[in-house]
Amino acid sequence: MPAPSPESASPGLRPLGLATVLLGAALPFLDFFIVNVALPTIDRDLHAGPALLEMVVGGYGIAYAVLLVLGGRLGDMVGRRRLFLWGTAAFGVTSVACGLAPDAWTLVVARVAQGAASALMLPQVLATIQATTSGAQRTKALSLYSGTAGVVSAVGQVLGGVLVSADLAGTGWRSIFLINAPIAAAALLLAVRAVPETRSERPAGVDGWGTALLSLSLVSLLVPLTEGRAAGWPLWSWVLLALFPVAAVAFVVVERRLERAGRVPLVPPSLLRVHAVRSGLTLIMPFSIGWGGFMFVLAVALQEGLRMGPSAAGLTLVPMCVTFLIGSLAGPRLASRYGRRLATAGALVQAAGLAIVAATFWFGWHGLGVLGLAPGLAVQGLGQGLLMPLTIRLVLSEVPVDRAGVGSGVLVTTQQAFMALGVATLGSLFLSLTPGSGMREALMITLAVQLVAVAVTVLLTLRLPRTVR
Repeated sequence: MPAPSPESASPGLRPLGLATVLLGAALPFLDFFIVNVALPTIDRDLHAGPALLEMVVGGYGIAYAVLLVLGGRLGDMVGRRRLFLWGTAAFGVTSVACGLAPDAWTLVVARVAQGAASALMLPQVLATIQATTSGAQRTKALSLYSGTAGVVSAVGQVLGGVLVSADLAGTGWRSIFLINAPIAAAALLLAVRAVPETRSERPAGVDGWGTALLSLSLVSLLVPLTEGRAAGWPLWSWVLLALFPVAAVAFVVVERRLERAGRVPLVPPSLLRVHAVRSGLTLIMPFSIGWGGFMFVLAVALQEGLRMGPSAAGLTLVPMCVTFLIGSLAGPRLASRYGRRLATAGALVQAAGLAIVAATFWFGWHGLGVLGLAPGLAVQGLGQGLLMPLTIRLVLSEVPVDRAGVGSGVLVTTQQAFMALGVATLGSLFLSLTPGSGMREALMITLAVQLVAVAVTVLLTLRLPRTVR
């Protein structure tokens, strides 16, 4: 049980404040996926090539994942609303930089900066919910957060396709980034008025060694996996991969020593020993790998394989958006009755939906239209909507409120790092198999690998706490 928190008297989060932080949370998830359907257009316009195109996707995800835990720690220290405001402002500015990028390298740099801004903003959302709500209000807020994350991830590709096809004022793909500026401005104005300021009364200082080693671990794993295939697996990619286990082990050793010395490390090992936290984070790993890889591969298959336009490719995901939202809103009531069995049921439903999607591609590849995938995607989205809000709620239920930023940062880092890993691994598998096997066959192999990840998720649900608080 978490100790009583010194933040228990924090001002409550009213509906407008909750809507504001959820609007802020939508932006990073939106931009992780919105670029997928625009990649062919970006390639034609900027002559980017495969390696730089993968960095447009991967650079954002890597910077995002690397800095998330630090962003949560800084929010605990200097104030979560303050960091939310800074991150939102930076996100708006870097989005404009992406939209105005004159060449591919500038776009990559702007995307990395956009990912860093997201890392300042997003941990403050969960930390603010954790610090300003309790009981049924917190359950509802976390369900809405999870629903927002899941729906916006799919909506990102829908919106991206519509915007690219609409070619607003001749902006083409640039509009997918420029649209963020007015949304970020609205979130800033609302946050000043409606979001209460919270911070830890016992903030821990920045763990410099931990931050450096976690960053090195993630970069040495994600960069070569993202860029290696497109660059022809040069020597530097193997050197970085060899560095990863060394950096990861060093990170674990340093964090343990800091905690034994009575200090608060970047990722407290004691937090990961809590059953709800450990089992929930372990489940999120294969789920996020499959989710990130699936969304990337699906966008490529629909446009390059089935020759759909950006708008049609995006609209294909609408059924998944709708059912994910339904599942996430129904989840709290069902969880109070069925406990972890709901998570197991959600994972099984997700597996059934993915199997239907795979069968639809195999038997209906020729002539498959926008509505052809609707049954499978709808079932898949419902399962994910039942599974993820419950898992996030379980992870955060045992995190003390005065460490809300740390707990939120660890949770979101796990999500984002493994989504980026999914794009790198499943995306690379799909793209490497396509020239020799054909796109339909490559897609079947990739979806089969994802089904293995979903099967692992089903097994991991059995290790979650039996009841949900």
